[in-house]
Amino acid sequence: MSSEVPLRRSLLLRLLALAVLIAIGSIAATAWLAVRTTTGAIRQEQGQALADDARIYDTLLAYAATHPNWDGVDEALRPLARDVDRRIALTTDTGAPIADSAPGAGPLPTTSSATVDALAVNTAVMAGTAPPSSSDGGASRIDPRTTGPYLLPPEERAALHGRAAEAVQCLHRQAQIDATVVDGPTGRPRIDTPGTDLTDSAICAQSRAALAARTATEGKALAQLNALVNTCLARRRLPAVQVDLNWTWTRQPAASAPDSRPAAGVDQEHNRAINACLGTSRREQLLPYVAPAATLFVSDPGGRPSRTFDLSPANQTRIVAVAGLVLLVTIGFTVLAGIRLTRPLHALTGAAQRMRDGDGSARVRVTGRDEIARLAEVFNDMAERRERLEQLRRAMVSDIAHEMRTPVSNIRGWLEAVEDGVADPDRRLLSSLLEEATLLQHVIADLQDLAEADAGALRLHREQVYLTDLLAQVAEAHRAQADRVGVTVTVRTEADPQVDADPVRLRQAIGNLVANAVRHTPSGGRVTISASATDAEVIVSVSDTGSGISAEDLPRVFDRFWRAEKSRSRQTGGSGLGLAIVRKLTEAHGGTVTATSTPTQGSTFTLHLPPAPYPRLPPPLPQHGPSPSPSPSPSPSTVDHEVIATRRGVSWQ
Repeated sequence: MSSEVPLRRSLLLRLLALAVLIAIGSIAATAWLAVRTTTGAIRQEQGQALADDARIYDTLLAYAATHPNWDGVDEALRPLARDVDRRIALTTDTGAPIADSAPGAGPLPTTSSATVDALAVNTAVMAGTAPPSSSDGGASRIDPRTTGPYLLPPEERAALHGRAAEAVQCLHRQAQIDATVVDGPTGRPRIDTPGTDLTDSAICAQSRAALAARTATEGKALAQLNALVNTCLARRRLPAVQVDLNWTWTRQPAASAPDSRPAAGVDQEHNRAINACLGTSRREQLLPYVAPAATLFVSDPGGRPSRTFDLSPANQTRIVAVAGLVLLVTIGFTVLAGIRLTRPLHALTGAAQRMRDGDGSARVRVTGRDEIARLAEVFNDMAERRERLEQLRRAMVSDIAHEMRTPVSNIRGWLEAVEDGVADPDRRLLSSLLEEATLLQHVIADLQDLAEADAGALRLHREQVYLTDLLAQVAEAHRAQADRVGVTVTVRTEADPQVDADPVRLRQAIGNLVANAVRHTPSGGRVTISASATDAEVIVSVSDTGSGISAEDLPRVFDRFWRAEKSRSRQTGGSGLGLAIVRKLTEAHGGTVTATSTPTQGSTFTLHLPPAPYPRLPPPLPQHGPSPSPSPSPSPSTVDHEVIATRRGVSWQ
């Protein structure tokens, strides 16, 4: 089973790619829709904002053109601010406040919106374009509503209106021309003839000429302007001019100094100078009649947007349609991806349910090489292991029943014979019953050890153990049995290795290996117990020259109730729990156990234990004086009872 999934086949990568594609499509569709549907609304909002700015500027410019100061501008400014939902403020060029529609709304913006000056109109605000360059000295930038001394009194207006009415009647009578009277900023009326140009026409020329005649007020203002213009020209040594009401001028004949430059160049330069003087003179004449220049600040009240806009029903329908399409595409891709992902998951769920219902052969088909394929492989492997463990469990139950049936049947049979009077309860019968009970107790004790090890409740009482002494004790305990079958038991150690272990449990594990080796070694054979140590581990080996184990049986030697002989006889094959106990005890000490074997030549079982966590102690000093008499070798039954008593925490005498 492969442990790694190629990146190009990774389920995570494919899900990420799908999510990215859906996100890109959604973002692109949303962006396209937003651009298409909001561009017009934004343009409309921008146009409205420009219109509001122009309206504010024009209103304040009209006030400046018709008032000599800003007194009373609040009455015009506040209603306008409420109407356009803006904050409008005016300050002098030095920053002194003139008027503010929301005086308590905080500081003004750092950048001004425009400068309100009736004598220097900002055409960029009014027309949305940059102010054109002018050669008239700025006269064209004077607000036409700035009348100054040209404002006609009521009596002159009435007289001019009478002439205008006569001209209108004349045009209608003579030429059937529908004309209207339109008042100018100064109060002078003019004839408006839509669709008809009367510039060079002689129709009603006398009436029209009477209307164009200057009034006394206009004559006085023009005389003042001509004096200012000609004074300016005199300073430049240029001939005097005559300025009319339409701000055109004509030269007055006068001697001029000879000039070596061409006449066209002189006229062009003189025209620029005259226009400059005209603009300067007009501003000088009108300055007392207009409000001083002021700085305009236009901002949103409270920092909120000045205006909101609503999408049209068509745009709203388009948004809903495109959003629905994006949603459908997203759902379609998601459903397809979900089906591909959930199909193998449904198969895994079905297999798991069949396994739950007792079908141990439940498997799933593995397709692809992604994470789900790995999950399927792991599931199949788990199913195989579960089936194998179930087989082992059933075999173990059968083996336990078989192991316990024989001694229990023997004990029951002999007790029934005694009860029926067939057999006498003599010492020989009691010894036989005791042997059967001891065998039964061995099986129960082994099963209890395995149960504690499986539950993690196996308790170890660790201490520093010298393996030379421990291996000698194990060899001595099994020497009598080895002598009875003609097997030689020897011990070999290197430098007296030490381990941090439970001496009783370690002696039990090595004893099981030695007993198993003696059982499977023929007469004349040899069992060798050896121990050595490195910096990384302590090694304890039990080797024999017995029949060995076949290669196919070697992986199962540590399984419970497994025997090389199939006769299931405890006298020939043991209970089948000894090697399983060895593995559990070794793992409890943090080590491992391995087995190697060559058929007909022997087997070797090796314990790999962790080294002691503290420095090695020197070996015990030899005792002086007479050696104590060796104690007799205990019989197998004595050794078994001693081990059982030690395991139960009882002192054995």
